[in-house]
Amino acid sequence: MKLGDRSVRIAVAAAGLLPLALGIYDFARDGLGPEPVEEITHRSGEWALRMLLLGLCITPLRRIFGVTGLLPHRRTLGLLAFLYASLHFLTYLALDLEFRPGELAEDLRERPFIAVGFSALVLMTPLALTSTRGWIRRLGRRWRKLHWLVYPAVVLAAVHFVWSAKADWLEPGIYAGVAAALLATRLVPMLGRKWPNYATLPPARSAGDKASNARAKTPHANESSPAEGKTP
Repeated sequence: MKLGDRSVRIAVAAAGLLPLALGIYDFARDGLGPEPVEEITHRSGEWALRMLLLGLCITPLRRIFGVTGLLPHRRTLGLLAFLYASLHFLTYLALDLEFRPGELAEDLRERPFIAVGFSALVLMTPLALTSTRGWIRRLGRRWRKLHWLVYPAVVLAAVHFVWSAKADWLEPGIYAGVAAALLATRLVPMLGRKWPNYATLPPARSAGDKASNARAKTPHANESSPAEGKTP
């Protein structure tokens, strides 16, 4: 069995949904503690960041350790991250604000950590919507460029987690450090890559110039080669 097989992808998706199932179970039996809304908000946000970080782990595992067959799981982890981020926001919107858009706009203006988290969700939305094979075919090369938005989304999500910490900074700091390390594994190879210097590249030759050079290199039929000019 290969890591990219359909059965493995289903198992990864099922494992990613276990925290959601556990949260529903705890909610049904009143096992979320004295502040259930805060607990749901914390759990969903934390799992959103975890899924984002797991998705970022795939490229280093392929490049550094040579682990193959992981690429299909990146989309699964990205969709799970979007699911938990959406639940995180909906919990805040429904249970904290009771769907009052005026208070949401006020919080976005006056509470920067909420604006940062909301921005991360906004960046993740087009990534989730264009994750299907159909959108990959439609967008072509633009699909890869669009999905670079995952990097600022991870940064914003980590900043949101650190900024929202009230007293215990250890856990958010660990997540922020892991995010920085994973982003560095992508940034360092890009910095070491030799990009073309367009200022020093020779000008592109026109089709006429190429045809003239081709005719100059081709011997004419009435010209004899040096070997043909010699007497045997």
